[in-house]
Amino acid sequence: MSTDTNRSVRTPAAAPRAAAGRRTPPLVLLLPATAAALIALLPLGYLGVRAMERGWGFAWDIVSEERTLELLGRSLWLTAIVVAGCLVLGISLAWLTVRTELPGRRAWAVLATLPLAVPSYVAAFTWISAFPSLEGLPGAAITLTFACFPYVFLPVAAVLRGIDPAQEEAARSLGSGAFRTFVRITLPQLRPAAAGGAILVALYVLSDFGSVSITRYDTFTRAIHTSYQASFDRTPAAVLGCVLVVMTVLLVLAENRTRGRAGHARTGRGSARPPVPLRLGHWTAPALGWCSAVAAAAVLFPLGTLGYWLTVGNSGFDSEKFWDATLATVTVAAVGAAVTTLLALPVGVLSARYRGRLAGLLEQSVYAGHAVPGITVGLALVFFAVRYAYPVYQELPLLITAYVVLFLPVAVASARAAVLQAPPVLEDVARSLGRRPLQVLREITVPLAAPGIGAGAALTFVVIMKELPATLLLRPTGTDTLATRLWTETGAGAFAGAAPYAAAIVLIAAVPSYLLGRRS
Repeated sequence: MSTDTNRSVRTPAAAPRAAAGRRTPPLVLLLPATAAALIALLPLGYLGVRAMERGWGFAWDIVSEERTLELLGRSLWLTAIVVAGCLVLGISLAWLTVRTELPGRRAWAVLATLPLAVPSYVAAFTWISAFPSLEGLPGAAITLTFACFPYVFLPVAAVLRGIDPAQEEAARSLGSGAFRTFVRITLPQLRPAAAGGAILVALYVLSDFGSVSITRYDTFTRAIHTSYQASFDRTPAAVLGCVLVVMTVLLVLAENRTRGRAGHARTGRGSARPPVPLRLGHWTAPALGWCSAVAAAAVLFPLGTLGYWLTVGNSGFDSEKFWDATLATVTVAAVGAAVTTLLALPVGVLSARYRGRLAGLLEQSVYAGHAVPGITVGLALVFFAVRYAYPVYQELPLLITAYVVLFLPVAVASARAAVLQAPPVLEDVARSLGRRPLQVLREITVPLAAPGIGAGAALTFVVIMKELPATLLLRPTGTDTLATRLWTETGAGAFAGAAPYAAAIVLIAAVPSYLLGRRS
């Protein structure tokens, strides 16, 4: 076999050499990444102040309570179930839609991204209203699994598209079957993308409030909310929030340990050959059945339930409030996605290209704020604004800051995966020709990673549009989003009145979700 053959290989020896020449991150990346990390850590400062108000002894008493340990076990058990389910759904659907001759595979890829358009609290309502017996762990696990598996599907599908099939074809030519080739050759190359998606799923589950509240499954987020509502003493809730942050940091550290130091960019001259789709043969019917079952449970069932409530009708529907809420939702989501993506880019580049302790610390700091419940982030920013930045209190900049804290990891994960797929040798060549770090970033790194960065921005837009607790606390005076109107109507028991707002959320979020699906 010619040494010039284009192939996708892991290059453990090349990675340390590449990193060795770039041990010190340039300031053009370091300064904005530090700013992003400080913004993400702002709520942690609030938690620390609140948790220590009554001393270490009081905080330890709360941590060591039997109730706290029970909440820890329940949260971790739910997280493990959902992550496992999302890995199975995301990887299987990505492989079927990218690497096989599955009939209608492009349509199935689009359907696999549409659950992003259905808020988890809307999905939870549809399941519980139809099957009340699912209250508790089953309802929470089902709802969150079907809502979150696109976080695994999208990055894994992107990597499958970029992998050169030469290694897989070589393995099959040496007698390995399709399954063995997938496990030994393809799956290791998917590990970074799958692990990145899995950590996003885990953080989403730990920070989710709406679905666990509707399904009545007690986790840390529900306990924190109950504590805030039941008492003026914020210390117990702050202590529980600190425990949640520690869990987040440990999860991020565990995910970092799985990355290894192997490179994943293709080596060799020229362009990678597209893979030859695998014929499913007698497995075609089971594969179609699997895709149909997932699409029915994740998309068709919630939409059908919403359709029922829309047909019930509501004579008191206020169209002016509806259109005002729609415009406000699109505006804040677009601005929030743009700011979040800009701040995530330097963090993603640092994480992909510079593997020192400083880059790792900045990335972990960004992820730490993601598991803090939205209500805690909101209260932290209210505390900060009232004391130190009153002019932005209940103004758009404060709400955008909350979105940055909550959803930076979504954009960082996409940016990191996109930069990893870009061969670093092109950046080395640009630097050898005298290009400054900012020029290399603008002319080489960003253009090569642009599709992945754009996908991350679209994904960030969707999740911001669905965010509820922080929006309830921080939205500008007199402003309602679709999510807050939906929550208001649902809380009053006006399910028919809530249906138009839920349907609008789904329809607007379906546009970027559809585009992500077409891209995959």
